[in-house]
Amino acid sequence: MSILIVIVLIIIAVIFIKGVRIINQYEKGVVFRLGRVREKNKEPGLRVIIPIVDQLKKISLRTITLPVESQKIITSDNVSIDVAAVAYYQVVDPTKAIIEIENVSSAIYQIAQTTVRNVVGQSMLDEVLSQTSSINEKIKSILEVSTEKWGLYVGMVELKDIQLPDTLQRAMAKQAEAEREKRAKVIAAEGEQLSAAKLGEAADIIAAHPIALQLRNLQVLSDIAVEKNSTIIFPSQFLDTIDSVKKFMSKENS
Repeated sequence: MSILIVIVLIIIAVIFIKGVRIINQYEKGVVFRLGRVREKNKEPGLRVIIPIVDQLKKISLRTITLPVESQKIITSDNVSIDVAAVAYYQVVDPTKAIIEIENVSSAIYQIAQTTVRNVVGQSMLDEVLSQTSSINEKIKSILEVSTEKWGLYVGMVELKDIQLPDTLQRAMAKQAEAEREKRAKVIAAEGEQLSAAKLGEAADIIAAHPIALQLRNLQVLSDIAVEKNSTIIFPSQFLDTIDSVKKFMSKENS
């Protein structure tokens, strides 16, 4: 009799142990009783279910990083590029994530890969390179609508790697170099234009005051003489210059 009691107690203990479940803080549970949903969003902690009759499915609520492998895409301007992306999503409705879709990770990977290919394929290459943020937002919006019925929330989608053909990279490098050379020539031409304008103003001043040219000649000679190691040859016009300066000074003094 005692042996029978022990056996019964062991059976009860095994059943009790099988009926005890632990749900972690980052998880929620869904209880199925005889195949039907009995309890939705069971909270974390120690939970007891009826063995054999009940079945507990646990779903993680943490954000999941989903890398989308690089794939060849032809843009709308017929350029073939390799694009890789990464998506971040999490389950917000565990019941839908279990009932509505068989494999959440595989499903969102497939739809993310397809969406990236479609959105990038409808864009120009310049848009893909310069307007990445808007393309990321467009992909995210499409994924949100598509996965809402599965109880998922797509937090972010990023194009993380864009590989261009080697020939196109060389062409873009030549284009950038030509653009820099064009800017340098434009700046040099603008400098010449300003210099010519200033020289024109100086010529007008000298034309109105001829003595200014002679004074400038004297200033140049003075600058040369500072070194004290130069031989200066005075042109014949220099005497005329001195006479002109004397006449100018006499007029000023009178």
